[in-house]
Amino acid sequence: MFEIILTVHIIIAFLLIILVLLQHGKGADAGANFGGGGSSQSVFGSGGTATFLSRLTAVVATLFFVTSLTLAYLASQQAKGYQSVAKEAIESKVTENPDVPVIPNN
Repeated sequence: MFEIILTVHIIIAFLLIILVLLQHGKGADAGANFGGGGSSQSVFGSGGTATFLSRLTAVVATLFFVTSLTLAYLASQQAKGYQSVAKEAIESKVTENPDVPVIPNN
C-alpha cells in the first residue's frame, strides 16, 4: 500500500511542477500592454488560461497534500511496530546473560 501511494505521490509531484512552470507570472501581462498587442489572447481567452491552470494547480496541490499526509500516517503506523535499536540490544543482552544486571535508561 505504501509503495502504491508513494508512486502516485511522485507522479502528482511531477505534474504539479509542470503545471507551475506552464503558468506565467503576474508581471507577464505588463509586457503585453507595452507593445505586445493582441499577443495576450490565447486558446482559452485572455484570462481563461490563468483561471483554468490555477484551478487545476489547486486540485493537484490538494492531492499532493493528501498523499503527503497519508504517507506520513502510514510511516508512523509502520514505525510503531518496530522497537528501538537500543531496546533490542538491551533485551538481547538480558536473554544471553541473565546474570549481568542491566540498568534501564530513563
